[in-house]
Amino acid sequence: MSAVVRGYWLMAWIGLLANVAALPIIGVVAFTNQALQTTNISLAFSLAWPAAIVGIVASAGLLAERRWGVIVAIVALSMALAASLPYGIVRLVLDKALMVPDSQALGGLSLLMFVLNLLALLYWCRPIHRQGGRL
Repeated sequence: MSAVVRGYWLMAWIGLLANVAALPIIGVVAFTNQALQTTNISLAFSLAWPAAIVGIVASAGLLAERRWGVIVAIVALSMALAASLPYGIVRLVLDKALMVPDSQALGGLSLLMFVLNLLALLYWCRPIHRQGGRL
């Protein structure tokens, strides 16, 4: 990489570690939480695990300094955004209606993940990642 982009390596490593850590966390949330278990399992299989796997592939491409890594990172973050905001909102509303104790933390965590994924998406969409040398 001829010109070092500020935060590139940090974001690539954080993405790899976060996506690897997300795989077992998604399983724990989907299969141990009894409230809305059907929703959790279907969301885990249909969107959460695929987004984490695509994120691992994207991080590998970024660490190898491949241009396609940026595109795959944008796709993975978009997949994560597609699930986290609606899930967080629905979870917060239904938890208040169902009076499930200590379950609002999951909805708040989902909304926090939405904000973090949105910030990461804004970072990877910067034009500097599509200019110059190998990247």
